[in-house]
Amino acid sequence: MQKLIQMFPNHLKSLLLRLGIMLLFMQLTRVVFYMFNKASFTEVGCNEFVVSLWFDCVTISLVALPFIILSLFPTPFRSNRIYQTVLKGIFICLNSLLVLLNLIDVEYYSYTSKRSTIDLFTMLSAGNDFMQQIGSFLRDFWFLLLLLILFFVLTNWLYSKTKRIEVFPVDHRRAFWIKDSLLFLVVLALFIGLGRGGFGLKPLSPIDASQFTRIENTALVLNTPFTMLKSYNKANLEEKSYFSLNEEHRLFSPIRVTVPQNLLPSKTNVVIILLESFGNEWCGAAGAKESYMPFLDSLAGESLYFQNGISNGKKSIEAVPSIIASIPSLLDNPYISSAYGSNQLESLPMILKENGYVSGFYHGATNGSMRFDGFAAQAGFDGYFGRKEYGNDAHFDKTWGILDEYFNPWTAKQFTKYNQPFLATLFTLSSHHPYYIPPHMRGKLKKGKQQICESISYGDYSLRKFFEMAKKQPWYENTVFVLCADHTSATTSPIYSQRTEMFKVPILFFHPKGLIKPKKETRFFQHIDILPTLLDLLNVKKTYYAYGNSYYQTTEGEAITYLEGTYHYFKNNYLLTFSNDKARNLYSAIIQKANTPDSILYHKKESQAMEKRLKALIQRYNRDLILNQTTADEKENSLHNQSNIGNRSQKPVARID
Repeated sequence: MQKLIQMFPNHLKSLLLRLGIMLLFMQLTRVVFYMFNKASFTEVGCNEFVVSLWFDCVTISLVALPFIILSLFPTPFRSNRIYQTVLKGIFICLNSLLVLLNLIDVEYYSYTSKRSTIDLFTMLSAGNDFMQQIGSFLRDFWFLLLLLILFFVLTNWLYSKTKRIEVFPVDHRRAFWIKDSLLFLVVLALFIGLGRGGFGLKPLSPIDASQFTRIENTALVLNTPFTMLKSYNKANLEEKSYFSLNEEHRLFSPIRVTVPQNLLPSKTNVVIILLESFGNEWCGAAGAKESYMPFLDSLAGESLYFQNGISNGKKSIEAVPSIIASIPSLLDNPYISSAYGSNQLESLPMILKENGYVSGFYHGATNGSMRFDGFAAQAGFDGYFGRKEYGNDAHFDKTWGILDEYFNPWTAKQFTKYNQPFLATLFTLSSHHPYYIPPHMRGKLKKGKQQICESISYGDYSLRKFFEMAKKQPWYENTVFVLCADHTSATTSPIYSQRTEMFKVPILFFHPKGLIKPKKETRFFQHIDILPTLLDLLNVKKTYYAYGNSYYQTTEGEAITYLEGTYHYFKNNYLLTFSNDKARNLYSAIIQKANTPDSILYHKKESQAMEKRLKALIQRYNRDLILNQTTADEKENSLHNQSNIGNRSQKPVARID
């Protein structure tokens, strides 16, 4: 082996040593990533770190390709001091970029439970959220900046140790040029092949990580630069053809027909409250050992409360279209910021407008935050009300938006300006990082093992203030309230880090007069089920398009989420994971236990039935979003009523405004 290495020319030895430095820093940042998120990974051994070397090598081959070309390019200027200085600058910039991206996910992973993809930059560029919070990021995560600087210095020092003296023939003999050029082409071809992950038909992709480790550990095997690269211009959907259209329709159709329940008076008002990061981990009604939301717990006892509520995503931007339009984000980019974000849709405001409702969307953040104002307009809300409309920055938390304890009761008073019936959505924000607690509330709230606990206590206190104000308003007793968390929060718990628990949030329907019978429901109920359930409760008569199910029209709950290239499908007390067009795992979704065993080999009947329905849903979802056919057109409605499939070539009708 030593003799073989000695045969390598010096410039190739230098290149391999320098790429080895990159590989070293990829592993160092992975160790840091693991240490800060250890509770999120189960049964980790040497295998995960060995496999990760392969993904790191692929990443380096892709990212460092310009550096590789310049290092090997057959030219006598290769040993020139200026040339080598430029080469060093390129290397340090590329390595620093790799380190930076990996360090971002050291903290950000705890919020999203996945390696970041290119949509991170889309979210950062939406509104002023990033610029407003950059100060808090630097304050809370200064140690990551310190690590970045330390790694930068170490990179510079290690690079200086890789210099090898290279001698070019004085006469530039032809044989030398031929040999040098052949070496360049051969080595370059090898690195290009390595960048693909081999010479197979398909390049290596993030979802391939699940073939080498448990689904919970895929983020440890992957690296952030790799997921960024693979998601660039790859966020668009691909049409699937798992079944014929007739078989697809038999298994799943998003065309729904309301069944009025006549439990509530006609023209009942609707208030939907999205609670930032109020996951089941902190909810006493859900069985948490320590509750940080006593008011919500008390409200759950007077409501139709879903103990196994499921969020259809891990981000706020994914929750809004799921709840308002019953369209989940089953793709790498959130629906709002994806290529399909401008598709026509049938949202709750649009449908209720046909029945005489006015509507408003309330969010105390700076206008433009997460593009909620743009989506609210597209979804048919009559108005959007944010920090600008609130008009009093004395209540601004200086990083995110208007504090909930002020914005919530103000919102309740704003509803009184509407002519009834109305639909209003309130999205809270104070239980979001940086978890700011105003000075007058410090020491008065319950604290826990994580920083967010006190912030959730503050959010619950602010929710109480909303209802205290709402009870004084004339519209209160003629209103159905829907309360749910947008997603779960960051956690250090090995239980709530698992795929079976990381999407579980409180969801409840409350009516002040008790017209919705209080009940603790254990079946799965997801964000996208809210719209169909509300339409049945409001006695609306309509055929419409939705991916969720009305609680009143099914006895079997189900839920679907998408994370890191994997679909997660909940049904019949199980969670099925599905990636690369194949079912991968089957876990019990009701037993709270770390390292839940995979039982897909022992429950083949259940997994096959779940896989079929999931495939039909994916096939329909992808096709309809690609073709912009996310409304219930008349021809398919007719065929749906006859239990037949609509004509795929039928053009969609215009949305109803």
